[in-house]
Amino acid sequence: MLDLPLKLILTEDGASNFISHKKNLKRIKLADNIEEYGVSMEKFSPQSVQNMVMVDYVSKIEISMSEFVSKRQEVMDLSKLIVYSVLYKQFDRELFQAFIGCDCVRKHNRQNPSQLIDEKTNISEIKLRSILATKNGLIDQTRKTILAPIWKGIMSNKDYSTEEKNVYLLTTEKFMNRLSLLNWYIITKFSKDDGFSELLSAIRNLLTKYMDKSKVAEYISVMVMELALNNENANIRKEAQTMYSDYDDINTLILDPDVRRKIVRELEQKHEQVFLSWKIGGGSTSVGKQGRLHITLYNKDDEFQEVKENFESKAAADTNKRSLVDFYQSMPDGQEGTDLGMYYLSYLDDACKKVNVKFESLVNQFTASGLTVINLIFNF
Repeated sequence: MLDLPLKLILTEDGASNFISHKKNLKRIKLADNIEEYGVSMEKFSPQSVQNMVMVDYVSKIEISMSEFVSKRQEVMDLSKLIVYSVLYKQFDRELFQAFIGCDCVRKHNRQNPSQLIDEKTNISEIKLRSILATKNGLIDQTRKTILAPIWKGIMSNKDYSTEEKNVYLLTTEKFMNRLSLLNWYIITKFSKDDGFSELLSAIRNLLTKYMDKSKVAEYISVMVMELALNNENANIRKEAQTMYSDYDDINTLILDPDVRRKIVRELEQKHEQVFLSWKIGGGSTSVGKQGRLHITLYNKDDEFQEVKENFESKAAADTNKRSLVDFYQSMPDGQEGTDLGMYYLSYLDDACKKVNVKFESLVNQFTASGLTVINLIFNF
């Protein structure tokens, strides 16, 4: 279980499913002051959240706290879970597209026009489960056949450490375990076909590609945590200047654990929080945006509604729109974590470029209110 205050905003399919199971939904106010239907929880099972993301029941996930340090590992685990969920879904979609382009599937479509396998194919989950229920042995054997040469390549790669080899073995297995029923239906249907080798090749190529893409999950989680801590420190520094106005050296003062605890308690009482949200994809019908992940960090304050309106109209004179690099470079001297942030950002940027993940960052700062909105946008 992860111990985090989680808000899950549901897609139409997700809301319909909850309502059909007689579960109450509530309107949840998010960091941008928009209210949407969803569920909130203080503790949750990572697997159940991932399962909901995988079946397109979740459109947005948000957490908000005054203090992130004590929940560092949980926040990073949640971040990785979300990135992996997007990768699993994107892998599955890309694989289906590769399958319907294979000669054996095309040949089947020409010979069976009433049983086409294409983008419009819609076989119910119940029917797919019924068909595949008798093929467990074939599925297990085929999974081993697919993974064997990939695992051999991983184990023989002298550039990988033992730990990296173990991670890659597990990662490729997880991608296979999360294949949709429809893709398994296609794999088993053509397993005895002359053109099956083309399907095997398509799976292995994509598995290798997504094994490499999965490396960015770690970088993203570290970057997200760094940004959350930066925002937390900014709030603590600002509150310390109010609570301890007689002190000259605020930066040293807030390193004292007891002082820091007092400041955090004060922030909690004032509901001064850092908000972190993940917007997943562009919806199942948004062509080209299904593999999109939009991460936003908000440093909330009393003037947020006014700032939000300015943000949306793009008419605010005090709005400064910059990249994350500019944001770090303009931080005041002595602000902890600046060099580390640039270091993380450089690694994340390089990792994304190497595996063809599109990454852009945008920072909006509102000087009148002191609010910072950081956007990290990935397209897998």
